[in-house]
Amino acid sequence: MAFVIAVAQRKGGAGKSTIAANLAAAYAEEGARVALLDIDPQRTLARWDELRGRSAKARPLHFEAPTGWRLPSVLDRLRRESDVVLLDTAPHDDSDARTAVRAADLVLVPLQPSPADLWSMDATLDLAKKEGRTLALVLNRAPASGRLLDQVTAQIAQRGLPLAGAALGNRTAFAQAFMSGLGAVEAAPKGVAAAEARALAAALRALQGR
Repeated sequence: MAFVIAVAQRKGGAGKSTIAANLAAAYAEEGARVALLDIDPQRTLARWDELRGRSAKARPLHFEAPTGWRLPSVLDRLRRESDVVLLDTAPHDDSDARTAVRAADLVLVPLQPSPADLWSMDATLDLAKKEGRTLALVLNRAPASGRLLDQVTAQIAQRGLPLAGAALGNRTAFAQAFMSGLGAVEAAPKGVAAAEARALAAALRALQGR
């Protein structure tokens, strides 16, 4: 049975699609059977997947963009056929987002080190708690250091929220890879961004089954 990860955050622009794509590429690099689902009406990953089909660097992964009544049956099928299923959810609380969270083994909540991202995630946390899902926060576009980063991580710790043991830095390599339909591990496999994507994938693997 697959490890199902729903990437969810009520605030737009937190980096859900970038994180989902980079995790998909990192798990595919390991040889896993990866399914990536785009259930965000913006269809950012659908465009990414189109570009991916033109690149010789892209590793095989399965992509779908199901909605509505099709989503539960697609999830059931892919849970049987895949090793990892990643879902990029909508930034608002619609029925598809709730279905994704309900089906997930792990709800991954990305946030930039900013007050707006920190304050906007409570609805997602409440939904994951209501559904009894394992939860992890991940910092995205994080600087190496700084006062704001320290303040945000301190507030996360004060609230007793689980923070993934790896973060994605504020690196143009992620955006450059994404524009080519790739993950950082494919576009520049020896780069720092690729190392961060692999570290995050490993950190989430450690949460599997909890």
